[in-house]
Amino acid sequence: MSPTTLLVLGSKPEPVLPPRHAYDALACANASGFSAARHGLPTPVFTAMSAVLTSGIASGRHSLQAVSGLSTGRLYFVPRPPHKLTLARRLLHPVNTYRITARCLRGTLRSVGYRYDEFVELRWHEYYSIIEELCRDKPEILDLLGQKHPSTGVAAVALGLVRENYQRVIISGFSFELTHAHGHNPDIDERLTVASKHAATDIAVLQHLHETRGNVYTTEPAVTERAGIPPLPGT
Repeated sequence: MSPTTLLVLGSKPEPVLPPRHAYDALACANASGFSAARHGLPTPVFTAMSAVLTSGIASGRHSLQAVSGLSTGRLYFVPRPPHKLTLARRLLHPVNTYRITARCLRGTLRSVGYRYDEFVELRWHEYYSIIEELCRDKPEILDLLGQKHPSTGVAAVALGLVRENYQRVIISGFSFELTHAHGHNPDIDERLTVASKHAATDIAVLQHLHETRGNVYTTEPAVTERAGIPPLPGT
């Protein structure tokens, strides 16, 4: 029997969670596994994790600490877009370049006791193809993708629909902000804002999924208000 309903959990503090009978499996993004464990949710069937955790920035180190000792089924490595990895940057900053590789993420997660059953390393163009498949009839969204890639949370939604073949997705713990359930995000102090740079792209992609597929729901009022995703029926 094919999988049915997937709960995708983001890192928003105090997520509004659906009842356990409303979904068949859980997926996480970056350090939202901390929130899942805190609320007694099942082990995620997959987690999408970006290079931000090992990039050396303060928020990445913070998130890395939060996932210590946790586990997932499949772990999808979400790479940086290629335009951020120019040859000059790779040559001038070899240590920083290594930090955003799948090899570095695997080793670093091993050092903090994070476990997974399978490591899936897709290239950037493969991730882009997944989003493109969902939004190919909306050129303006593809233009947005060229300006700013989706967040890891939206990448998890796309993976759930396209690669994992779930028939319905419930979004919880999303706010289009930099806030984290595992504590204060240092990026907020550095940027002097809680707004996520991914927000415009994320909202456009989610709106389009609702309009074209009608199988994406949310438990978060902010996601309904900003992206037009309908509330999960019965909640």
